[in-house]
Amino acid sequence: MTGGREGITIELGADWPELREAVGRLCADFGPAYWQACDRERRYPEAFVAALAEAGYLGILVPEAYGGSGLPLRAASVVLETIHASGCNAAACHAQMYIMGTLLRHGSEDQKRRWLPAIARGELRLQAFGVTEPQSGSDTLSLRTRARRKGGGWVVDGQKIWTSRALHSDLMLLLARTTPLEEVEKRTDGLSVFLVDLREARGRSVEIRPVRTMINHHTTQVFIDGLELPEDALIGEEGRGFRYILDGMNAERILIASECIGDARWFLDRACAYARERVVFDRPIGRNQGIQFPLARAYAETEAADLVVREACALFDAGRPCGPEANTAKLLAADASWHAGEAAMQTHGGFAFACEYDIERKWRETRLYRIAPVSTNLVLAYLAHKVLGLPKSY
Repeated sequence: MTGGREGITIELGADWPELREAVGRLCADFGPAYWQACDRERRYPEAFVAALAEAGYLGILVPEAYGGSGLPLRAASVVLETIHASGCNAAACHAQMYIMGTLLRHGSEDQKRRWLPAIARGELRLQAFGVTEPQSGSDTLSLRTRARRKGGGWVVDGQKIWTSRALHSDLMLLLARTTPLEEVEKRTDGLSVFLVDLREARGRSVEIRPVRTMINHHTTQVFIDGLELPEDALIGEEGRGFRYILDGMNAERILIASECIGDARWFLDRACAYARERVVFDRPIGRNQGIQFPLARAYAETEAADLVVREACALFDAGRPCGPEANTAKLLAADASWHAGEAAMQTHGGFAFACEYDIERKWRETRLYRIAPVSTNLVLAYLAHKVLGLPKSY
């Protein structure tokens, strides 16, 4: 343990060792062959997600009063880091952890009692987050999905893209504009968050189409046409939805950064083991500085990024503002995992392209995080404007 900025305590060393060990044991049942088959067949890792849910890991942030473990974000961070360090991929279910914050922090007591116990038991999946749209992209405030009052409820029309896991989720958080952009004083006003029961809406007023990508990420387009929602589908106050999802976005960036740390450590473990064993010109290739130095630099970057992830977790769990730390963690960790992946590819040489070594799969998967859930350039723009006080560029 070490004292963090402004009295925040940052956990160092083997924090949550029992949790790491337990998650590692679970992941050991899902080795490279399992993930290679899912990747090859574009198959959802149903057995892996079910095992995580049964073990209670997907409900780790749900308070004990609602049937969950009631653990802090740092525990969730450790779970996701360990999953990725074991060679697995949590992308099929990680959203349930960071989406949870919007419902936990801003949902009504009735909403929490209705949904959270079943989510904690693994009976319901809240894994879809409908925010991004084809026309607006990262410009969230320009989204066009519209929710209008109708009788005692709402009717929604619009379209979302990059809504991952929508075909494998029972519930979806949906961000829609309830007041037209031209009628609000601030662009951040007039957006509202709704909890949509996809079991009822899918095939009727909601159509979900898969988007094929370079990785097995189960992302989709969602078309919404006359979706009727009850009044109690609204989370929090009407028009304050953008503020609510910011909590989830900070958690998302911290947890994705944790996955990147796990990926980086997996790459380093695999590359170093191969470099020690692979003999060319009568010597192990790990003796060559051309192999050593990229791996050593990736290690240093990974350890530095991990410290920022821990700081961001500590601030989030203390209820403190953590936007700069969450964004910095995401930036540094995504770069570290990509550099570790590149070093692992170069270390393995031609064998890196052989699927049986699993390097190429993880290399493709970790590349995503320099673009999503927020691109490197947007993080840099945020830090320049919010932290360094430079003029806003967008």
